[in-house]
Amino acid sequence: MTGFEGFRGEQISFWVPGELELAGIRGSAIRGDGLRKIGIFGWGIVAPRSENVEAFAANLGSSESWLSPFRGGGPNNFLVGDPKFDFSAYKGWIDNRFPPNRYPQLVEKMDQSTQYAVGAFIQALGQNPGLEEELTSLGTAAHVYVGTGLGALPTIYDISIAHHRAERRWNRFWSQPERNADLRRYLADPESFAEESLPESPEGLVAEERELAQAAWDRFWAARSDHLAGFLAAMREIEGQRVEGDVEAGKMRLMKSKRRRLARLKEEWGAPQPPWEAVSPKILWNIHNSPSAQISMLGRITGLSFAPVAACSTFGVSLKLAMDAIARGEIKAAVVGATDPAPHHLSVGGFYNARVTAADASVSKPLSELRGTHVSGGSALWIVGDWEHMTAKGFKPLGMEPVAVGVSADADHIITPSKEGPRAAVRQALDEAHVDPSEVSTWDLHATATPGDFLEVETLRGVLPDSVLVTARKGTFGHGMSACGGWELTAQYLGYARGELFPTPLETAELNGEISEVHQRFVFDCALAAPGGYAGKMSMGIGGINACVLSRPLSAE
Repeated sequence: MTGFEGFRGEQISFWVPGELELAGIRGSAIRGDGLRKIGIFGWGIVAPRSENVEAFAANLGSSESWLSPFRGGGPNNFLVGDPKFDFSAYKGWIDNRFPPNRYPQLVEKMDQSTQYAVGAFIQALGQNPGLEEELTSLGTAAHVYVGTGLGALPTIYDISIAHHRAERRWNRFWSQPERNADLRRYLADPESFAEESLPESPEGLVAEERELAQAAWDRFWAARSDHLAGFLAAMREIEGQRVEGDVEAGKMRLMKSKRRRLARLKEEWGAPQPPWEAVSPKILWNIHNSPSAQISMLGRITGLSFAPVAACSTFGVSLKLAMDAIARGEIKAAVVGATDPAPHHLSVGGFYNARVTAADASVSKPLSELRGTHVSGGSALWIVGDWEHMTAKGFKPLGMEPVAVGVSADADHIITPSKEGPRAAVRQALDEAHVDPSEVSTWDLHATATPGDFLEVETLRGVLPDSVLVTARKGTFGHGMSACGGWELTAQYLGYARGELFPTPLETAELNGEISEVHQRFVFDCALAAPGGYAGKMSMGIGGINACVLSRPLSAE
């Protein structure tokens, strides 16, 4: 057991290999295959029942599922992985480095996905004292690759609803006869519009049809409103003002003048809020690259920052990008990871209607009855670096050593995995690491508790021997669209640091009969000793994107 000072100043402990091993004294910074060694020097987690990586590690010791009933979208039968998270835990860290308005800005303007990623990043910095300063001092030799799956879904949903409501009010206002000469003419003489394609009148329709018909009716007549045309002409005059004189001072004066005049214009016409004014700028501040961008700003990391988006394979793809950039000598370190919003009725409903989600209020475990997966949210981030550079600076590697990431595309189906696509990623990883399949001792599946589990095990056995010990963990924390691969890899690495494979919720008697005929060696609800040799991890993303991560214990030469 060793300790370090956490992001809130408390002493945090976790299991690691011996100090000589951590210092990288054994082995060379250049691997036997000629590639540069890479280490993990920091990690952070936000997951169900786990507000940080320490809680995550402690929870992995139990075979219990971390899933809970879904509280969104009305009464339902869904279980989800709702992340445990309190962004205020990171306020002190942010306040110590930035002006007082920075933390409120992050709270008010940033979506869950970005806040989760920021929290995980701050955790990761606490694993090795001096990491923060090193990432800053590296300049463009440090990159940030933090992706997402569904993006800022809750924010986009809320903004879309606000726009929809504003648009309905707006069209209804301008489509009234007193503001619409064309509508008055139609009401006086409907036959005069016989040649035009009018929408169906909502009058006389049943309730369930009337709402949509009313919206179409209002939209049609609002577009023909002479009063709206006059309003927009006045608005164009206001918006057409230009900056004069000193640019900075003139810009502020102009913005204030426009706001005042537009407010008076709406008051004069009695008009509701225009729909375009109902769209929050948060729609721009929470694009897919926002988590990476905020990490670069908070860490003052000036190298490339962007969001790899590879669905369920995002974490593995992010790791590959970093390993390749380090191998090229382009960078010395990178922040990699993935982040997802908490389960939302759109994500749960989307998964359900894709026929991949369990909906009977009980835990669906991979490799068992194959009833479907459970939607989860949270984040997983690692700080990876060139072994020689980082250990020379005194930083200690964590968990295991990643040696290769194989990637491929099925080029076949958007959601059903092929055999050859994942197999190609596995073979690429083995070839890049110069590892024979017989040297792989344990493997973590993508396994989503759907019929694809059988195909995945069958595909795996087409490459690896029957001696490989297999784990599947989505019955524990559910399926984060992009973060889940990071949770599973971190669980694998934390387990090896303790010398064990953590238990899963699956009981021996629950193993699917068809799967047991293909393979028999699985980690069930009891921990097992971590075997020597290489460990593999497969992720298979929507769209047929595959990422296979191959790792080895830190004690390996």
